Parts: sequence; C-alpha cells; structure tokens
Amino acid sequence: MARRPTAEQIERLFVGTSPRYTRIEVAELAQVPQELTERIWRALGFATLPDDAVAFTDADVAALGRVRAMLADGPLDERAVIRMTRAIGQTTARLAQWQAEIMIGAVLDRERQPTDADLAAVLEASRRLLPDFEQVLVHVWRAQLAAAGTRLLATTDLTEEAVPNRLTLAVGFADLVSFTQLSRELDERGLAELVEGFESRASDVVAAHGGRLVKTLGDEVLFTAAEPRTAAAIALGLVDAIRRYGPEVRIGLAYGPVVPMMGDVFGTTVNLAARLTAIARPGTIIADGELAEAVAGSPGVGVHRMRRRPARGLGMVQPYVLRGA
Repeated sequence: MARRPTAEQIERLFVGTSPRYTRIEVAELAQVPQELTERIWRALGFATLPDDAVAFTDADVAALGRVRAMLADGPLDERAVIRMTRAIGQTTARLAQWQAEIMIGAVLDRERQPTDADLAAVLEASRRLLPDFEQVLVHVWRAQLAAAGTRLLATTDLTEEAVPNRLTLAVGFADLVSFTQLSRELDERGLAELVEGFESRASDVVAAHGGRLVKTLGDEVLFTAAEPRTAAAIALGLVDAIRRYGPEVRIGLAYGPVVPMMGDVFGTTVNLAARLTAIARPGTIIADGELAEAVAGSPGVGVHRMRRRPARGLGMVQPYVLRGA
C-alpha cells in the first residue's frame, strides 16, 4: 500500500540532495559574504533561517559560487545581482505554484478526497516528467530571451538621443465585463475556469499577433505591442475571441513612451490606457489620439472620434472608437 509522500521525499526529488549546511556554512563554502548571501535568499523569496538550521545543499553552494563568479566577471554589481535574483525568485515561485496546481489537477479526481496512494501517484508522475519539464523550461527561457532582445532592438531608435529605460510602445488593457457579478454567481471551480479561460484566450490572441502579455490580474490583462497596428489587431481579436467564449471585454489602447521595469511597464501611457478602458462600453475598443492616428486608414480597422471627456488624473482626453471594418 502506497504511503503519503514526506517533505523529505519531495525535496529529494526536486532538489536532488539532502540539506547538509547552515546558512553560515553555505556562505563560507561559496566564499560569498554572509550579508550578501542573506539578501540573495530573501530576494529569491525564502525566509531567513536560524543560524543552526541545516537547510542548504551542495547545489546551494554551487549556485552561490556562480553568483560570486558573475560579480567577479562583471558587468553586474551587487545591486544588479539582487534585482536579477528577485526576478528569478518571483517568476519561478509563480511558475512552480502554477505547475504544481496543474499536475495535481491532472492526476487527482476532483470529485473525491485524495488518498495517500493518490498523492504518491502525483509524486511518481512528477518524477517521470521532471527531466522533460526541465529541458523544455530552459529551451523556452532562452527563446523568450531572444524574443525580448528582438523587441528591445525593434523599439529602440538609435538615430535619436535615447532616454535610459524608456521605450515607445502601444499599451492595451482588456477588462472582463461584469466580473464582480459573475464571481458572485459562480462557485469556486466555475470562477477558476472563467478566469483561466479568459487568460488563456487572451494569451493566445496576444501571442498570435506578436504582442507581449505583460501581466494578468484575474479579470484584466495588460499587453504591449511595438506597433499601433499590431495593438489594434490584438484588441479586435480579443473582442471576438472572448465574445465567442461567453462574456464581453472592454479595451483601452494608448501609444507613447513607457518605462519598463521588473517585467512590467509604467508611465502616463499605461495610465491612459487604463483610463480609456474604464470609459469603454462592453465589447468596444477605445484608443487615444496617437494610436488612432497611427491606425487610421489601415485595412480592417475603422476609427470614429468621440467627444472629449475627463480622465482621472490626466485631464481632458480625446478618445476614439476602433471597430473592425
């Protein structure tokens, strides 16, 4: 009879070796200052442990040694290393939680209480799939790095004086209409399926047109595109895809300078897109003047001027409705 997996078995499967060192010992072995070591662990999202807690492995020593090598070789300084570490920690924490939920949902029967044998089956399935997951993860990460570098190259005008960490992009918000009401009417599983369905369809449309899905917020997605016409095509595709799925969306688009930071985008252009989303009716796309002017006359896109109206924190704005021609 299968037994319930233990924490030690789970850790051994995914980490590979058992803990052997305290946080002081691991810093000494890796030849990394204790204070920097603690900052790295916190940036990765792990708690600071007592001095006598044996919680670190040979793999941790090797990882810290790589950090020391990066600092020695340059061009990263300690601040840059901590920022990079935080990016890794936050991204992989969400990825790991998401993948664990998918795996558990795929193996377990949601209609009954899982047994110890069921949990052991999840662990065994994870053991079989782990090498493939790891290889796919590294491949996709490299491909995403290539895509990110290409996008940055395409949106940086080398003929003009560049503003550090500032790009010109089309920004879009897509908001699921009546989400609060729907969340009251659905049970937990229905609500989860609604959110996942919305996010997956939005992700597919954005990717199909060559945009970037910046983040999802349950009932809202934020995306960017290098060109206004691409953003307009994404918005029209989203309205159609989500409408066929069931609910409606409303979308706000703006084109202008943005500040990329921590994988997100900030600035007045982002705020304007959000404000335009708030004034859009269900199933409609509202754009600012910059984006509307850039897509006017494009095949398959109709641009219609609206009356000027106030946008919170931005004063009076001139919105335009975009429709599929």
